[in-house]
Amino acid sequence: MDPFAPYQWLADALTYRVFGLAPGSRLALAVDFFLYDVPKVLTLLAVVIFAVAIIRSFFPPERTRAMLSHTRLYGGNIAAALLGIVTPFCSCSAVPLFIGFVESGVPLGVTFSFLVASPMINEVAVILLAGLFGWRIAAIYIVSGLLIAIVSGIIIGKLGLESWVEEYVYKLRVGQAAEIAEQTWRERLVYARDHVGEIVGKVWPYVVVGIGLGAVMHGYIPDDFLARYAGVGNPFAVPIAVIVGVPLYSNAAGVIPLVSVLTEKGVSMGTSLAFMMAVVGLSLPEAIILRKVLKPKLIAVYFGVNAVGIMAIGYLFNAILR
Repeated sequence: MDPFAPYQWLADALTYRVFGLAPGSRLALAVDFFLYDVPKVLTLLAVVIFAVAIIRSFFPPERTRAMLSHTRLYGGNIAAALLGIVTPFCSCSAVPLFIGFVESGVPLGVTFSFLVASPMINEVAVILLAGLFGWRIAAIYIVSGLLIAIVSGIIIGKLGLESWVEEYVYKLRVGQAAEIAEQTWRERLVYARDHVGEIVGKVWPYVVVGIGLGAVMHGYIPDDFLARYAGVGNPFAVPIAVIVGVPLYSNAAGVIPLVSVLTEKGVSMGTSLAFMMAVVGLSLPEAIILRKVLKPKLIAVYFGVNAVGIMAIGYLFNAILR
């Protein structure tokens, strides 16, 4: 039984009975899509964020830095990428985390594996992808995100680009992190509840805007429009999707409704995943924030390596998911 069936019933009732829109019309399709997806996505967000907040309470930033400071070589990149899944930090946390990693002696490549995985393999994206496309696609998203994070971190580490970090970062001396107090389960539950309110309060406008754009695309864009320019027959569809995705600023909750519509309109799954990864993992606001600690050349390398990895994943999964 579909747990969201009541949402569909309510959306249909509002669209066709209350608003009196003609069934099958473009406006009705767009409104029905919007009224169904908004409460569905917000409900999923609340449930997932609550669960992840419980997990996150065991991995505060201080403990994360302590764990990564003892990792080396490829094992460090793998551990950092895996840790990024369960410790998802927003882009505004990139600067203090980066400074903490460098000061703690975490290798630069390991640090970048974490920074790539943390926003890209977003717990919200995984759950929403599973809900929309099934767990097979969600698993592909996790594996491909991990590959990009690990490989890009290894490449950046091998290039020896420590001199492209702003010098003041290495001169910073932060005090030893305070002892991490063990929380009771009551405290963890209260933290998770408050975290849901904080995060949902911040991201709901992106959810509404993202779903609104998806609704417009769903109702008004002709079925063959996107398939014509970014469909399976276009060899440049993946790089076009990545280039278009970079300047956009959205979280996973806002972009996944667009991905759903893109696939409905004939865009292949690999191209759609590449678009989503570019939006989530290569945002311009993140580059602006990282400029405080990274020189422009290193930011360019960071974006370039990730973009190439995302395009490779897009082409790979376009081939396997035909």
